[in-house]
Amino acid sequence: MVKGFRDFIMRGNVVDLAVAVVIGAAFAQVVTALTNGIINPLIAAIFGKPNLDSVGTFTINEAQFSIGVVLTAIINFLIVAAAVYFIVVVPMNKLKDRFAQPAEAAGPTEVELLTDIRDSLRSRG
Repeated sequence: MVKGFRDFIMRGNVVDLAVAVVIGAAFAQVVTALTNGIINPLIAAIFGKPNLDSVGTFTINEAQFSIGVVLTAIINFLIVAAAVYFIVVVPMNKLKDRFAQPAEAAGPTEVELLTDIRDSLRSRG
């Protein structure tokens, strides 16, 4: 039972997931700092309010709605998505392309091999 648990934990995808969670938590702090240090002051300069949370608020039957809270979440998501794409995905794709073997160097395809075998058998008979 312990061996099975150890094997489960040591799988590549579980370790990758654990690393992703830790990096994601650390990256959340970067996004929060970027939002609080740059985005919110920019919003305050434009809208005259400290952040988007108070933009577009209204009340209907004592229920409060805030479009700004949704906009803040969308902006945070876009910041995270852009950073992950440009800092992680693009460099990883370039590394994969750089170290990928050319398709021609891989040798003949299965269809080419079968064609050669067929032609060899035809020439014998």
